[in-house]
Amino acid sequence: MDFSLVMMEKIVYYGQTMEKTRNFQDSFFHYLPVSEEDEKLGMICTTAGRTTVPPYTEYPPDKDTHPAPFRPVAEGRILPIFQVVYVAQGEGVFNADGRSYQVKPGCLMLILPEMWHSYKPVYETGWHEYWVGFKGDYFTRMLEEGILSPRQIFFNIGLHNDLIPIFGRIFEAIRIQPPLYQLRACSGILMLLAEMLTHERQGDKPSYYQKIVEKAKFLMEQRVESVLSLSDISEELGLSSSRFSEIFKTYTAMTPYHYFIQLKIHRAERLLEEEGSSVKEVSLNLGFEDQYYFSRLFKSKTGISPSDWKKYLNPAAGQWQC
Repeated sequence: MDFSLVMMEKIVYYGQTMEKTRNFQDSFFHYLPVSEEDEKLGMICTTAGRTTVPPYTEYPPDKDTHPAPFRPVAEGRILPIFQVVYVAQGEGVFNADGRSYQVKPGCLMLILPEMWHSYKPVYETGWHEYWVGFKGDYFTRMLEEGILSPRQIFFNIGLHNDLIPIFGRIFEAIRIQPPLYQLRACSGILMLLAEMLTHERQGDKPSYYQKIVEKAKFLMEQRVESVLSLSDISEELGLSSSRFSEIFKTYTAMTPYHYFIQLKIHRAERLLEEEGSSVKEVSLNLGFEDQYYFSRLFKSKTGISPSDWKKYLNPAAGQWQC
């Protein structure tokens, strides 16, 4: 989903409440209020977002829209929460506790509570970042038991197709805020930590072709709302269209086209669940100029038309109505 919108946020942090209205271009973020019920969970999502920082832009952009403790990220700061920051495009630098790391696309940073740190993109390149902040006894125990460690805070995971959808689900939960949305958001945080720790413990180095397929999936996921041709991806990967298609099908048992269409259908299912969305709007948002073609395609993949999907699904409960 494209989260570019005009947003009124009620920001509660360190006991302060702030109202912010911003027009975000390809950016989304929330700083979340925490209830007594949330505290009982032992897992709390405190903030999440994504930001595109164009080249030659001071970092962070729109600094004043963030609570004061978060603003000095480029100079150095200490937070009382955990954060995971994933950079999908661009380059930069990450400094923490006397160590410095060069950030490339696919790098993930783990920020621990009370740990001094700073990070920022290279001024000439900018970057595209995703982040989520969290706290709670569950995560504190992970740190105390050594599952999370200050000795391992930087991960060169690569451009993994699995990570962006996880961030997307966290963003959806906190944007809509259905009942018990904190459980949904924190389930996404656990999935991110699992991906991070699995990569560290396996220590595997994927083959060249596996990397090609993972990067292709990542590009498709990022551009699921656009019209994307096979030649677009193969050119970006430095392969001919026929060679790319052969490699992709070998590793996935699907052609790139069918994989991309399936991504669009999955995204359409989530968009259609949102209250107030229309089939026409969802069709256009996913790059289908012909609403009727989209409807036929959706039904062929799911067995039900988009209008019936909306009719029988209860978005608030997330269950089929009887």
